[in-house]
Parts: sequence; C-alpha cells; structure tokens
Amino acid sequence: MKVAIITRSTLYTAPGGDTVQAVQTARHLADMGVAAEIKLSNEVIDYQQYDLLHFFNLIRPADILYHSKHAGKPFVVSTILVNYSEFDQHHRKGFGAALFSFLPSDKIEYLKTIARWLLGKDHLASLDYTWKGQRKSILEILKKAAMILPNSVSEYQRIAQTYPSKVKYRVIPNGVNPHLFQRDFSVKKDAKLVLCVARIEGIKNQLNLIKALNNTQFNLLLIGSHAPNQKGYYDECRSIAASNIRFIDHIPQDELVKYYQQAKVHILPSWFETTGLSSIEAAVMGCNIVITDKGDAGEYFGNNAFYCDPGEPKSILSAVERASHNRYNENLHQMILKRYTWKQAAIQTLKAYQQTAIV
Repeated sequence: MKVAIITRSTLYTAPGGDTVQAVQTARHLADMGVAAEIKLSNEVIDYQQYDLLHFFNLIRPADILYHSKHAGKPFVVSTILVNYSEFDQHHRKGFGAALFSFLPSDKIEYLKTIARWLLGKDHLASLDYTWKGQRKSILEILKKAAMILPNSVSEYQRIAQTYPSKVKYRVIPNGVNPHLFQRDFSVKKDAKLVLCVARIEGIKNQLNLIKALNNTQFNLLLIGSHAPNQKGYYDECRSIAASNIRFIDHIPQDELVKYYQQAKVHILPSWFETTGLSSIEAAVMGCNIVITDKGDAGEYFGNNAFYCDPGEPKSILSAVERASHNRYNENLHQMILKRYTWKQAAIQTLKAYQQTAIV
C-alpha cells in the first residue's frame, strides 16, 4: 500500500507539533509495510502512484480541496482542529485585533488564510476556497472524506458540534518515541527549573507565563522559535522577561532530552491545546506537567496533570508551585508507554486505512 501524507507547505520551515506527528507517523507506518511519503501542499504530486491520500490540518481546507479534487482518490484527514477563537477574539494584539474581536472563528481563519497568501507567506492551493470560504470548504471535505482521524474523542465531539456531518472517524493518539525519551534516574531533578517547549506565538501564551514567573524562585526556560508572523509577540516576550527567564531557539528532539531530564516541571499554558506533544514527552521523562484547562489535553492526562487558567498569571504560578512541590506519579509514565507512543498511533492509523476498504 502506498500513501501520500500531504501537509502544509511550511511543515519544515515553521516546525510544530504536526511536523513531529507527520514524520513519526510515516516512519512507523513504514515499519508495518506501508509506503507513506510526506508531500508538501505546494508540491506537484503524481497522484496515480498512491492508493490513498492522508491530509493534515482541517483548519487549512484550501490545500485539501485542491489535492482531493485533482487526485480523485479516497482520502482521510488528521484534523488537528485547534480552536483559535478565544485568543483571536479576546487576546490578540496588533493588526487585525479589532476586526477579529467580533468575527466568528471561520471568518477569522478565512481572513488569515487570504492574508498569508497576499503577503506571500504561504501559497493558496485552491482558488475555489476564495469564494466557498472556510466553513463551506470544511463541510465539503467532511462530506467527501473516507474518514477523519482526530487525536481525541473530545476533538471529534468539537468537530461534530461545529461542523455537523456523517463522516466516520477513528481516534489516533498523539505519541512519544520511547527509545529517544528514556529517563535517566541518576540525574536529579531541579525543582526550580520550569520548561516550556513550544513555538513562541500568541496562542501558546508565553507572555502570560513570563508575567507569572518573572522574578520568582523559578528559572523558566522557553525552547522554541517564534512563528513566522509572530516576531512582534516574540519581541514583547523578550522585552518583559526578567533575568530568571531564558530563551533557546527551536532544537531537534534528541537535543530536548537533556532539558527534560533536568527539569521538574513542564508547562503549556496555551489558550487552546489539542494535546501538546511536548507535554507527553516531558511527562514520560519524569516531569510534572502543567497544562491549560482549555482544549483536549485533559483527556490524555486526567488527574495526572496540574491545570491552570491561561488568562490568569496567578493561576499559572499557583499550578507551577504545586507541580514543583509534588512527587511525580509513576503511573503516568506507564500509561504513556501503553497508550501514547508513535507505534500505537501508526497501528491505529493503519486500521483507519484498512477501514476505507482500499487494502
């Protein structure tokens, strides 16, 4: 079986969680005999050599519209449906903030897509998208897809509520590479070291995190580069950061190991998270994790995480303090190894392929 995994054109130039998910999925599918090749949405693709198309990011429907129409092949979609609406409507600054404050989320995403295209920051695969808009495009994709592959039941429920359709689905868990992320128990955890591994952008909420931990007993290490259109946000983060806050640009996963090894706490205080891959990585490395109370991450971690309100720096600090003082729950480590590995994700992905009756 041969599959084209079609992703956003900026998958490698602006790496994010979907970059890891796509690469690891393709790698582990190969171990099971599936030839899965990653293709960027701005590439010319010879569709005839593939049995199935596998798209990523339902929130970018223009890419899916174009390639699914021209391929005439069955397709599935890893939805990764992040809800940007609260951040866009209430917390965004700069150009577009006033406009976004009263527009519905689909209109906002449409304007952002068109803006990226007009500014030359991304390509626009389907001109049909310009007149269909975000919502109609997504509904059309859900109608034609053989199956969607959300990362949680919670994500599927949001899709079903927001975009009612009869599309089939299979939950594909996000994961971790247990061979790479192996905890060294001889390394003592630093209770004052707090990590945040994420691309620096408004929805990840590093600004409120810095406000929460500035001039406290904690040393905060922010690892990640700024998103392509978020240089101003990055500069603001750096400008308000006290001496106990450090920044490191994006680094490969294998270089993250030593930081996870040392830190007692990892935090993602985002305005929304579908999962948060770095939370899974940190947790399997023995970090206590602090996560947002908005999104789907709670389905993964349940009572094994410390939750914060991303809009309240006091809530963020309180959650970090609790995570720093509490012992690590070894049951979380075992749960991740059982449920949330890239091998498990690939197994479920293959089952989804097989359900499309192509094999």
